[in-house]
Amino acid sequence: MLSQHKPSLWLFLASLLGLLAVVLGAFGAHGLEKILDPQLLQRYHTGVEYQFYHSFALLAVGLWFKIQPTKLLGYAGLLFTIGIILFSGSLYLYALSGVKALGMITPIGGIAFIAGWAVMLYTAWTT
Repeated sequence: MLSQHKPSLWLFLASLLGLLAVVLGAFGAHGLEKILDPQLLQRYHTGVEYQFYHSFALLAVGLWFKIQPTKLLGYAGLLFTIGIILFSGSLYLYALSGVKALGMITPIGGIAFIAGWAVMLYTAWTT
């Protein structure tokens, strides 16, 4: 099923998540700077930073998918999307709520990021 997705799915998600990273980054820099503890603000900014990195990774998946549509690239795109939601999302929620238990979700998102890059590496190596 993932191999049947159009590259536009990954390009759409890259654009949407990149746009949200800019909005969330601006909100953090201008709206949260005086409200949050510096350590929580740093965690929030880490979420924005990794969202940007992996929005670019999704962009690469979409462009590569245009050239060579494979199921593996679909899995990489899915893993990057899940990683953004879990890694960055948990950091945003943790920073805004102060609930430390949310930090336990962050590594799961990090594993999704690593897996996404590993799938891209495997795809590059085998195709």
